[in-house]
Amino acid sequence: MRGETTLLIAPDHPAFAGHFPGAPIVPGVVLLDAAVYTVMQTRRASTSGDRDGIKNICQISSAKFLSPVGPGETLTISYTTSASGSTRFDISSGSRKVATGTLVLPPVP
Repeated sequence: MRGETTLLIAPDHPAFAGHFPGAPIVPGVVLLDAAVYTVMQTRRASTSGDRDGIKNICQISSAKFLSPVGPGETLTISYTTSASGSTRFDISSGSRKVATGTLVLPPVP
């Protein structure tokens, strides 16, 4: 399974208040949450059967933050899920890659 979505980090996002005053950047946990949410929503939408069987469990096998993300940036989250169930994701702002990683998800029932 492959997919891609866009996400706008609004300049008034609450995470900027404390991260960091005077030089705001998006916390890594916000980027990871966006990647996990995107992949989980796609799995739910692509499952025609029992959606309750999909658990909200995800292991972050690896994550690297490559470049800071500032207020008002539009991000692209792209991902590819392998047959083994691991999902590789990349988050970019234009041509600049800002984060990358691998998620391990439970099998779809």
